[in-house]
Amino acid sequence: MKRQSIYILLLTLLTCFEVIAQQLSSPDGDVVLEISINSNGTPSYQLFFKDKAVIKSSKLGFTLKESENLDNGFIILDSETSTFDETWKPVWGEESEIRNHYNEMLVKLKQESTGRLMNIRLRVFDEGVGFRYEFPEQPNLGHFIIEDEKTQFAMTGDHTAFWIPGDYDTQEYDYTESRLSEIRELMDKSITENLSQKSFSSTGVQTSLMMKTDDGIYINIHEAALIDYSVLHLELDDENMVFNAWLTPDVQGTKPYMIAPANTPWRTVMVSDDARDILASRMTYNLNDPCVLEDTSWIKPVKYVGVWWEMITGKSSWAYTNDFKAVKLGVTEYGTATPNGTHGATNKRVKELIDFAALHGFDGVLVEGWNVGWEDWFGHSKDYVFDFVTPYPDFNVDEIQAYAKSKGVEMIMHHETSSSVRNYERHLDAAYQFMKDHGYNAVKSGYVGDILPRGENHYSQWMINHYQYAIEKAADYEIMVNAHEAVRPTGIARTYPNLIGNESARGTEYQAFGGSKPNHVTVLPFTRLIGGPMDYTPGIFEMDISKLNPNNNSHVNSTIANQLALYVTMYSPLQMAADLPENYNKFLDAFQFIKDVAVDWDKSVYLEAEPGSYITIARKAKGTNNWFVGNVNGKQTRESNISLDFLDKDKKYTATIYADAKDANYKTNPQAYTIRKMKVTNKTKLSLNSVEGGGYAISIMEE
Repeated sequence: MKRQSIYILLLTLLTCFEVIAQQLSSPDGDVVLEISINSNGTPSYQLFFKDKAVIKSSKLGFTLKESENLDNGFIILDSETSTFDETWKPVWGEESEIRNHYNEMLVKLKQESTGRLMNIRLRVFDEGVGFRYEFPEQPNLGHFIIEDEKTQFAMTGDHTAFWIPGDYDTQEYDYTESRLSEIRELMDKSITENLSQKSFSSTGVQTSLMMKTDDGIYINIHEAALIDYSVLHLELDDENMVFNAWLTPDVQGTKPYMIAPANTPWRTVMVSDDARDILASRMTYNLNDPCVLEDTSWIKPVKYVGVWWEMITGKSSWAYTNDFKAVKLGVTEYGTATPNGTHGATNKRVKELIDFAALHGFDGVLVEGWNVGWEDWFGHSKDYVFDFVTPYPDFNVDEIQAYAKSKGVEMIMHHETSSSVRNYERHLDAAYQFMKDHGYNAVKSGYVGDILPRGENHYSQWMINHYQYAIEKAADYEIMVNAHEAVRPTGIARTYPNLIGNESARGTEYQAFGGSKPNHVTVLPFTRLIGGPMDYTPGIFEMDISKLNPNNNSHVNSTIANQLALYVTMYSPLQMAADLPENYNKFLDAFQFIKDVAVDWDKSVYLEAEPGSYITIARKAKGTNNWFVGNVNGKQTRESNISLDFLDKDKKYTATIYADAKDANYKTNPQAYTIRKMKVTNKTKLSLNSVEGGGYAISIMEE
């Protein structure tokens, strides 16, 4: 196929098969998308990158419940092409400006037997493509139920993939690196225990799915703008190496309920021969609508500490007392209960955290376990589990509010729903108003356990609509949301930037639940973070969890230098220093990097990248000439060679380098690091050693 510098439109009639094919290329001509209608009226597409096939002919369409399917019998009524090029400013982000440049084709289809209309909108960017189905208002299609989405992604070979098992309820898995043909035999081993999980296939995987071909092409499949629809999974036909779309069903086993006019989320494929392009892409955000909030001045990046890690490790408890086997809110009397002595969210402890935050310049303090109900919060399929406004006897909301205000520190609310979603929606207005009345501008929400209503799935259409409802309702109260155990993001934070963070993947907490793979953080930016930032909760300095809780023998599979680098490589406008103050006080020289590092950026430069192996990123702090560099290393010790040519030519800087010591080892010697200062310019080149599970972090301050 001949490369083209601008999009082209071809109309080819192959008389034998009556195939109609149209092509669209990226602005730089490297990516070419072809859409076809065969003699049966079945739409399909192909994708090419630099003259090489990336996705072979793949079918498009739907089967419908109790209605004629929308997967064949189509003719092309019309097609429209256009070019779009803008630069927009995110409220927060990895850069202060984002370019949105693509060529677009809208293909209008009609099913001759029913008269139904279905459009396919395609956008081709320099780093990949997005396409979605659109159902215009029409007399022959009103309400309809999708039984299956027939979208395919036909691979050109047995690629290497970084995948987690398909699941309707969780993404909290370690990634497996394997050939596509090996997924089936590795599936059982990849499904590790979780408090809520439901796998569906021996070859089903989740998006964002990262792959690499044998000839060095990187491919990433995901979705963008997931609104009022079910989450996309992929099921592999491992005989033909074809991924088929698999949508998360609801409690009745039904896929999305649709009402025309409507559209699906975008199906996205990123492609490049340089892994750094995948990390640098903002295509997922660009496929979302612009910000709908008129005033965003209240949305501000946050660096915080909190009462959390001590509970995760088992050192402290969420619950106030051990007296009650069961709790009924409004009936159970906490005033006469015996404190268990392990409760973390006490006035005394929270004030210590506020003092620590104020001393070291942190913006906020998160407190979990402050509200009544934690004694029987999980595992009982309990509806009225929390009310989100009633504190335990040892946590005085007004006193803590006044104390934090006196120290210039904001408090961050915690709303664990225990996945009792109906209960949360009943209380949402009162809970948000309670926050505003007490000076809380951000909330960490949680959805641990099986969903109530019973049988519903975390990633079904009904739950997607709930998560969106919570975000939009929070915006009414000018509240920022950090949702844990919710759906993985798909760029919606462009439209609603008060969605300042998500967990929705295997975070640091699992380091206290037996540990994660030492290269886990070299995969996440290529997968989970494609759709938005992650509240990964980095900054652990004490790797031996038994020192916090003698009954927990877990180990954090990371060096301290690696933990520092995460503040740069795991992008989030919401960053936690997750460890206990007493552990930071032992290593205040290393802690200085966490104090210094920014949480909002003007520019990001991707220096090195290979999924599963290493990532090195440099970022310029917003409104300054200061830069921060982070390197996380995965499988084996390697030498990282970088140039600082991203620095201004006419300026001098002082660099402070936090690196693995020569004898550092993530398992046996994780706290071995070195710190050195040096003068640098844009001509400086650095060669730094990173051990397995290690890395380095650099602060570069303008003189």
